[in-house]
Amino acid sequence: MGERKNTIFVRMGKKLNKEGEKITTSPEECEALRKAFSGQHGVEEKSMLEILVKCNLADLTTFRKNSPYIFLDDGYCFEKWDPFHMKSLEIEFLRFQRAVIQRTMHPWERDALLVRKSLEENPPLYNLLIELACTRTSDEFLGARKAFQCLYSESVEEFVAVRVEGFKRRLLVALVSTYRYEGKRIDEAAIKLECHKLGRAIKTDQKNEIENDDEVLRILTTKSKNHLQTIHKCYKEAYDSNLEEDLDDIQILRDTINCLCAPPIYFSKILDTAMSVCPTEQEMEALTRVIVTRTDVDMKDIAKEFNRKYGAPLIERIKAAALGNYRDFLVALVKRGMAN
Repeated sequence: MGERKNTIFVRMGKKLNKEGEKITTSPEECEALRKAFSGQHGVEEKSMLEILVKCNLADLTTFRKNSPYIFLDDGYCFEKWDPFHMKSLEIEFLRFQRAVIQRTMHPWERDALLVRKSLEENPPLYNLLIELACTRTSDEFLGARKAFQCLYSESVEEFVAVRVEGFKRRLLVALVSTYRYEGKRIDEAAIKLECHKLGRAIKTDQKNEIENDDEVLRILTTKSKNHLQTIHKCYKEAYDSNLEEDLDDIQILRDTINCLCAPPIYFSKILDTAMSVCPTEQEMEALTRVIVTRTDVDMKDIAKEFNRKYGAPLIERIKAAALGNYRDFLVALVKRGMAN
């Protein structure tokens, strides 16, 4: 249905709608109100407040009649809210609230809830579970595992094992179970050997081979992040390609490598997808998650990588994509993280 033209008459200096009723809002204000209702990330609360409180009944009638993508006219004697748009708007009103709650929540509880969410979504968010297990320190994720037991009376390992099968089960259970060494010591001889083992497994070009390779599983799920990051560099030198690029066909392994070896690359991609033209609700929720959880960790590195890869400052992208208090909250958190 095409958008109907705004029908406003002026009589003796007064603006009237086509029913002859006096209206007090300008076309520009109606357009601002439509924009306030139309965000993917939040709503423009200030514009809504300023405009809606001055609207009379005639103003609201005119607004509804001239907003056909928000209100339906399917033979009713009134303008009916589009149910899909109304549901979407309810979600957007809650987005700021949820961001505030996540920010104030204890990190252990927040991550425990996210672990639960990762495998209860449809489809499952394997990358979210990998993100939690691989980008937190050993102590941080141990705390999340303790919180998970307190909240749900079962272990993270049990929760994952009964919901995933095959190679994914072996990898994910191992990732959530490990308590990695976090010191600086590395074994140069082991790095060269394990780099060769990974290369040999990957270069076979057979997906089943790498998924059934116990050595690949052992290396990724037990070695320290410092050790794995050195393997990552060694692999680049030996094979003239990045480890995660050669695992492009196996997303779960690609996400594991990125989260362990290059978190800023992983998170910048998540943020770009969240602010793309038509993201899913799961992808949009990631905008809140990443900014809230990484503000005091590595936001400066993420923002730098985002700018390098996508050619735009992260803050400017957020300003363009989000609205209202939600936008202002995210921008403030990013600025805080970049100042640390």
